[in-house]
Amino acid sequence: MRLVFWVGLCTFVIDQATKYWIVHGLNLAQVRAIDVFPPYLNLRMAWNYGINFGLMGHDSPVTRWVLIAVALVISGAVLWWVHREPGGLWQKIAAGLLVGGALGNVIDRLIYGAVADFLNMSCCGLNNPYAFNVADIAVFVGAFGMVVFSADDKKAA
Repeated sequence: MRLVFWVGLCTFVIDQATKYWIVHGLNLAQVRAIDVFPPYLNLRMAWNYGINFGLMGHDSPVTRWVLIAVALVISGAVLWWVHREPGGLWQKIAAGLLVGGALGNVIDRLIYGAVADFLNMSCCGLNNPYAFNVADIAVFVGAFGMVVFSADDKKAA
């Protein structure tokens, strides 16, 4: 569980530091767009009031608090799962990524009322209209890792 804590804490700190730098340091909330290495990497400010791709994206207090509660319940369930059925190194890293990312987005909802998304990547003639953040990457990789590495651990047992 110690590894889960440290990976989660590092993920959370990196996520919040990048968001603070982007929103306040680069003032992306006002500037709205900065081309870094177009079209491969751009900064595009997007306030996400919903879940992935803006689904359930209603700017209402009920949606905000429901999504905060869901993220906290999922984080608690992941921690309980890893504590109850400890897996290998990669499962613990995956759990830390998932929990750290989820808590990073919870803090955004508490501070800003929405999740600060800013990374935008396009390639090969395809224009990606969506933005995401470090926490989103961590949640995706963590959830994928929890599924993949938990199954491997059970096969080995």
